[in-house]
Amino acid sequence: MTLLSFDEQGVDVVYEGTEFRLERSLVEDAIGKSYPDVTDHEVLKIVDEDPALTGEPRRIAEILGS
Repeated sequence: MTLLSFDEQGVDVVYEGTEFRLERSLVEDAIGKSYPDVTDHEVLKIVDEDPALTGEPRRIAEILGS
């Protein structure tokens, strides 16, 4: 299971027991969109080659309440 925790500067990730941080600029460069427009599903695809995607994708702006 992969856990994502979003804030204005990036994403804290727990993937297979390993914790790390994806900075905002890295997410934007990897996805090719501004950070608020990136979805949680897109971030999962950065972290996990074959993620178990459930539910509708949510933009980071929605998650942060911006």
